[in-house]
Formats: sequence, C-alpha cells, structure tokens
Amino acid sequence: MKLIKKIISSLFLISVSINAVAVDLKIGDQAPNFKLQATNGDFYQLSDYKNKQAVVLAWYPMANTRGCTIECKSLVEKGHLIRAFNASYFMASVDPLDTNRDFAKKTGADFPMLSDPTKNTAKAYDVLNTFKVANRVTFYISKAGKVVKIDKNINPLTAAEDIAINLKQLKIENSLVL
Repeated sequence: MKLIKKIISSLFLISVSINAVAVDLKIGDQAPNFKLQATNGDFYQLSDYKNKQAVVLAWYPMANTRGCTIECKSLVEKGHLIRAFNASYFMASVDPLDTNRDFAKKTGADFPMLSDPTKNTAKAYDVLNTFKVANRVTFYISKAGKVVKIDKNINPLTAAEDIAINLKQLKIENSLVL
C-alpha cells in the first residue's frame, strides 16, 4: 500500500512539473508555427499566412460530440460573416484525420478542419487538458504571426458571429474589395 501511495505521489509531482513548464501563450507572443493536415487532404502551415492574412484557429475537444457539432455548424451556416475579413479560419482537434473527415462530412464543413493526432501543436498552444483532448479555445493571430486574442469563453451556438465580432474589434481588414 505504501508503494502504491509513493508511486501515485511521484506521478502527481511529475504531472505538476510537466504542467509548470508548459508553454503559456499570451497576447503579443509569436504564435507557434504548425503544419497540420486538414479534412480536404491539404496541409496547412501557419507560416504560409505570414504578412498575408490573419488566422483564426479554433480548437475543439472532440469530433462528433454535441458542443463541437453545434460550433462547427455555426461556422458552416454563418461562415460568410468570417469570410468578410482578410482572415483564414480553421477548426482543430487532436482527433485522427479520418475521424475529422467523417465529422466534416456530417456537418457539411466548408472550411479546413485540422487534425493534430500527435498532439504536438495542441501542446505548443497549451490547449491539452487532463483528458488529453483540446480545450475549446480560439486563437486570433495577426498577419505578423502574433497572438492578438485568446478566447476561452466560446459559445458554440454563436461561434461564427463571435469570431466576426472579434475580427472587427481587432481591426482585421475587410476582405471585400470595393
């Protein structure tokens, strides 16, 4: 019994020390680069958008769950509000690519849904929780590659509208040519 308690205590301490060294992204930090495969088969890399477009990276916990389905459908049904800005947007999870492909098909996703099965990008963005899935967090990244907003208070039902409001508040340029 003492050995089990000792092992549990050691594992707890290791867990605490690992979390203590985790990256804590803040507004103004350079966003970690990523190269992830999307449900459309293409690879997307943050550095490809530098000096071209802002990026919205919306992490979600798990494909085919209620909240994530509602959030995805919001982005499908009202994605035109986001596309009015010079920004690319993605949903991302640690689900395997095939799971995300199935999810994208079921929800009619018309935007790239990124898969991070290695969890390396999720770790870099410090979104992994104790269940080893991503927390629902949306990162707004400027054309310069800097984190300009971290939204941890996501309402899946109004996700698209909220992203558009945030892009406007962040003064991300309108993509419509007049």
